[in-house]
Amino acid sequence: MLPIFILLACLGWPRLLLAESPEPPDIKGTIAYINPDSAIPFWDIMARGIKHQASMHGYAVQVYSANNSARQELEQLSRIIQQETDGLVISPTTSSAGATLIKLASAADLPVVVSDIGADSDRYVSFIASDNFQGAHALGKVLAQALKARNWEDGQVGIVAIPQSRQNGRARTAGFVQALEKAGIQAGGMRQLVDFSYTETYTFCRELFDAEPNLRALWLQTSDEYQAALDAIRDAGLQDQILLVAFDAEPEFIDLIANGKLISSAMQQPFLMGEKAAQNLIQHLQGKPVPKESRLPVLVISNQNLEQSLPLIQRNVLGQEVMP
Repeated sequence: MLPIFILLACLGWPRLLLAESPEPPDIKGTIAYINPDSAIPFWDIMARGIKHQASMHGYAVQVYSANNSARQELEQLSRIIQQETDGLVISPTTSSAGATLIKLASAADLPVVVSDIGADSDRYVSFIASDNFQGAHALGKVLAQALKARNWEDGQVGIVAIPQSRQNGRARTAGFVQALEKAGIQAGGMRQLVDFSYTETYTFCRELFDAEPNLRALWLQTSDEYQAALDAIRDAGLQDQILLVAFDAEPEFIDLIANGKLISSAMQQPFLMGEKAAQNLIQHLQGKPVPKESRLPVLVISNQNLEQSLPLIQRNVLGQEVMP
């Protein structure tokens, strides 16, 4: 008797397998995405959301990292314009840089969707944003409650901020400070990140500790260098004297919130934002109307709502368990 694989081959098994396999979708076009720094998980997750949605409609996606350089953004846009690109999604390094990118892209008839950060221009197709003010305000309320529970309401709160030249940075600061003021808690000093490195974050934290002897809490206005903040608190011997809150999320935040090392974090939904950005751009390319602006809620997570929020965090915040 012939071996079974030889019989199958004679019966045309390989051809049958190929016939049953789904054909790869035709590539209808290409979308480019420029972000500040793909090494930062937030932007990588957003890029994956863009790719996920684009692939469902047959579009390829090219991702460009500006490495926090407005000059690199412009160079990348120049290359994108020279290529056969159908549409552009940008998360600019600053809001003013975003306006420049939009102006140049518009001159080349390249439609633009802005996803996060914001731009000092309204000549885009659509703007996808988190409600940064609302999220930061709710986070400030959670922190105020935690401070009052420890009778620390006379203490100050230090802020390690993202650049305030960004619209989202200004909105976060305004919402958070307003919540503190309503609770009768004073914001302390603020340092603005430039290179978003571990060393910079650690140094700013230690500077705030030294400058504000009555500091009782620290707000890290981003998430990726959370370990620098934890290390600074530990090295200063302030583990039981400083509360830490953050904005955005890392996978480790689930355990950090559960064990109390992180009181709370206001989590944007970058995967969902990326999906929405791609969806609006593709609908525009198809000649369909799209909303000029879409604001997505920020999930303010503490140990009070962590467990029930896990499915949303895993998919929309961390981009986990989603097929490419």
